[in-house]
Amino acid sequence: MSTQPLVSPTPVRHPAVPCDPAGRVTRSLLGYGVLAGPLYVTVVLAQARLRPGFALAHDDASLLANGALGWIQRANFAVTGLMVIACAVGIGRALASGRGATWAPRLLSLYGAGLIGAGIFAADPMNGFPPGTAAGRPVAVSLPGTLHLVAAGLGFLGLIAATVVLARRFAARGARGWAAGSYATGLLFLAGFAGLASGSSSAAVVLGFWVALLVTWGWLAAVAVRLYREVGASRPEARTPAMAGRQP
Repeated sequence: MSTQPLVSPTPVRHPAVPCDPAGRVTRSLLGYGVLAGPLYVTVVLAQARLRPGFALAHDDASLLANGALGWIQRANFAVTGLMVIACAVGIGRALASGRGATWAPRLLSLYGAGLIGAGIFAADPMNGFPPGTAAGRPVAVSLPGTLHLVAAGLGFLGLIAATVVLARRFAARGARGWAAGSYATGLLFLAGFAGLASGSSSAAVVLGFWVALLVTWGWLAAVAVRLYREVGASRPEARTPAMAGRQP
């Protein structure tokens, strides 16, 4: 009987194959999904710290688009929105075909467009911010304020739907953990959005939305990193995306 081991003690090494130009573009686009969340959160937290009258536990970040320094938050919305759209394009390129390959990037692009719209149309001042504004909510919502709510609402719905679409794709591929995480992210964000839409400025509602937003940014970054690694596989035979439309 042969005593030759089943596995060779010396693994066969394959020469590294650089990522093709199209793959490099896709990876660059996906990278924006990792950077968008930290940028958005850092800019908001810096303003919350430096702008008088803003209370992070009671005021929505959209209020920062008002006042003399409102351009900072407007730019924050616009830049992060463009980054989300870039990531969505990268996700579409990485998925290529199969379940969710069309609608996942479209829905994430809707979220990015919603952020841009939220920056173009500022929310109405309220709750004493900027300083000099009356306490509570305005009696009537202005046209820009209405368009802000519409843009943000459509963007949030697009984001929630994207988590469901990608969750179904993960489930179809047998990635149950990723599917469960995507579903949970969508449900958490839906709950946070519902609380914010109720009009309440209580700390529980506002901070709850912040938690949901942070988790969602983390989810987007995780998906982007997963696809980034798949696209950047060093060996041709390793380039079989776990989320590809082909069944194993």
